[in-house]
Amino acid sequence: MSYTKPWKSYQAQLEQLKSRGMLVTDEAKALDKLERIGYYRLSGYWFPFRERSEVCCPLEAPINRKKFKRGDTDKLLFDDFRPGASFENAVDLYVFDKKLRMLVLDALERIEIGLRVDISHRLGEKDPFAYLKPDLLFDDFAHKLDPVSGLTEYHEWLTKHASLISRSKEEFIKHNKTKYGLPLPIWVACEVWDFGCLSMLFKGMKEEDQDAIAIKYGVSNGRVFASWLRSLNYLRNVCAHHSRLWNRNIVDQPKRSPRGEVCWVDHFQDSAHGLARPFLLFCIAKHLLDVINPSSSWGQRLKEHLLTFPQLDHLDLNLQGMGTVSGWEQWSW
Repeated sequence: MSYTKPWKSYQAQLEQLKSRGMLVTDEAKALDKLERIGYYRLSGYWFPFRERSEVCCPLEAPINRKKFKRGDTDKLLFDDFRPGASFENAVDLYVFDKKLRMLVLDALERIEIGLRVDISHRLGEKDPFAYLKPDLLFDDFAHKLDPVSGLTEYHEWLTKHASLISRSKEEFIKHNKTKYGLPLPIWVACEVWDFGCLSMLFKGMKEEDQDAIAIKYGVSNGRVFASWLRSLNYLRNVCAHHSRLWNRNIVDQPKRSPRGEVCWVDHFQDSAHGLARPFLLFCIAKHLLDVINPSSSWGQRLKEHLLTFPQLDHLDLNLQGMGTVSGWEQWSW
């Protein structure tokens, strides 16, 4: 359908929020936030402040659908805000989420660098140009054609790899191209691969190579570990694009390792909510960092930040929205 919502001034945006029941204690500050952050971005943080009906039942009378929208549950979502919801609550949640993204990116940067070493060292031992030799990779990844595109996953990966190499302005890439030409050995090429490129190549490695790297991190099955990397790549993309994180629904969910293999994973075994929220991915990041940098204080800093979650009990919002499990505060962070 055509888009009919009109442009609104910042003042008109604020008046609309107030008319729907949002409390605004400092209009000047609220207008400043709307101007600097934007109504649409902030709306993702006041979204859970909105009124919801009881669980929906079939109605005989027609429903005026302009007054509500269907949420992601069996409840109806209204435009009006719940009692006590304030503009400041939304900004506090936004600031908490911003700091959370920066903290997560710090961990993912170190994990990405560690994985570059793991993958390039394992494949480089077989051949300095192993990433260009399909026979050294998993057969389906290298040879199975997609029925729609007519390409293999390996073709798609090579396209991404070639783009990263050609776009790179790094001096060491220029030096190697000038002195030795292309292709670059894997331990050079991997330095410009992003998390997505790394996780995709790991998925395409032979099972014995996957397992060898996964075992280093206490995971016996390389396919499970591959799913962890795909989920962390999804997490990285959310953070890199400054998107809402704290209660994000994780689209690419990780597989669970066998019971007892990684102790904290057992807490998520029977929790569909926990598997679909980012706290599990934070735990995975901490697990990998414990191997990459055992002396890192990242886990403790994450815990300290999570405990600063805004006081939103009056809106029934808390850390459980991000998938925390009972007793997480007592874990060794």
